[in-house]
Amino acid sequence: MNLPNKLTILRILLIPLCLILLYFNLNIPATVIFIIACITDFFDGHIARKNNIVTNFGKFADPVADKILVISTMVLLVFKRMFPWWAMLIIVIRELAVDGLRLVAIEQGVVIPAGNLGKIKTNLQMFGVIAAMLKAPNWLIMSFAVAMSLLTVISGLQYFMEGRHLIDAGGSKSTKTPKRK
Repeated sequence: MNLPNKLTILRILLIPLCLILLYFNLNIPATVIFIIACITDFFDGHIARKNNIVTNFGKFADPVADKILVISTMVLLVFKRMFPWWAMLIIVIRELAVDGLRLVAIEQGVVIPAGNLGKIKTNLQMFGVIAAMLKAPNWLIMSFAVAMSLLTVISGLQYFMEGRHLIDAGGSKSTKTPKRK
C-alpha cells in the first residue's frame, strides 16, 4: 500500500478519536486531531499526484474519508448546538446527490474526480468546522456556514451540469416493463 492511501486510512482512523474528544468537551485536543486529519487530506493528494501513484482506491477513499470526517463532526456539533443544522443538511443532501451521480458514472465506466470548486468547498467546510469546534464568535461560524452552503450548492450544480449526459445515458439503458393487459 502506498503512502497516500495510508494517509487516507489514517484520516479515517482519526475520526472516532476526534468525535470522542469533542463529545466529552475536549475541544482543543479534538480540534488538533481534526486539523491533523485535514492535513493528511492535503498531503495524500499532493504526494499521489507528484509521484504519479494515483490509485482507484485513492480516488474513491479520499473523498469518502473527507465526507465522513466533515459530516460526522458537523452532526456532533449540531447535536451540541455549536453549528447550524441547516448548513449541515445542505451539505449532506449535496454529498448524497453527487455520490449518486458518481455511482451512475461508475456504472458507465467513468470516474468523476473532485473538481476545483469541490476542493475549495471541502476546505471551507473544514475551516467552518474548526471555527465551531473552537467556539469562535457566532458571526464567524455563521459566515462560514453561509459561504460553505453557497459553495456546496454551486459545486453540486457544477457536477450535475457537467454530468447530465451520464444521467441521460444511464436512463437510456433501463429496460421498460411491458404493460399488462
